Amino acid sequence: MVLAASLHPSHAGDAAAGKARAGMCITCHGPLGISQLPNAPHLAGQPEIYMVEQLKHYRDGKRSNEVMAVIAKTLTDKDIEDLAAWYGSIVITVKEK
Repeated sequence: MVLAASLHPSHAGDAAAGKARAGMCITCHGPLGISQLPNAPHLAGQPEIYMVEQLKHYRDGKRSNEVMAVIAKTLTDKDIEDLAAWYGSIVITVKEK
């Protein structure tokens, strides 16, 4: 059990703080993380661990995107954890037409 816990670290993000910080994300990713742009991914419902990793990669230059590189450079680890908590807390559903 200890090994499993160490493989999946918990992030102490604050979803309410992430929602407040997400204003900079709305233009590309939509107010609830559902993008209306063809080249911007949906963020709603993404696993926190994935969001944290990707935002840190943008911030550190390991992943590149002209817009995200500029935005991510301003994010602290706490900002990233909060944003990940916010987008991870949004429940999305899928249905067939």
